[in-house]
Amino acid sequence: METINIKGKEYVTVDERLKFFRKNVPNASLISEMISNQDGVCIFKASIFIDGTIVATGHAYEKEGSTFINKTSYIENCETSAWGRALANLGIGLTGSVASADEVQNAILNQEPRHLSKQQINESLDIIAKCVEDSKDERKEEAARRKARSVFQRANDPSIAEESRSIILNTITKHYPEWVKDIK
Repeated sequence: METINIKGKEYVTVDERLKFFRKNVPNASLISEMISNQDGVCIFKASIFIDGTIVATGHAYEKEGSTFINKTSYIENCETSAWGRALANLGIGLTGSVASADEVQNAILNQEPRHLSKQQINESLDIIAKCVEDSKDERKEEAARRKARSVFQRANDPSIAEESRSIILNTITKHYPEWVKDIK
């Protein structure tokens, strides 16, 4: 099964686990049950049956609006997470962790955004200034644009506090408006 590297660890997505399950365990069924959905909090249980006997279960909890995807699809996301846990508990897609790639990415998105120090913000802005300067040299232009895109993507990272992101993005937009459309 394909894996995704998240912060140095390999994880399998729920869809990879599900494809493997459907292909390799034909006499099994995966049943979802919504345990609760109150006040924007959803809990699902997924059970795997083989020949009518429960062989694995998985539970999940999601909060409406807690992530971008959960603003519109927290119920579906919760059900998918429960499937991933049940499939992992059956032994499908284990890579040293029961958590799926989807679950780990969701947990990262739910962390408190971190504020960048003035030094980190200034370093990002210095990199952009150097990229603009380097782009005047044809030999360095492509590398400069790649590096500028990297800084721009970092400034759009939702794990960084809005205040820190705004400082970087506003400065780039103000001083280098012709670059904004190129590096987005």
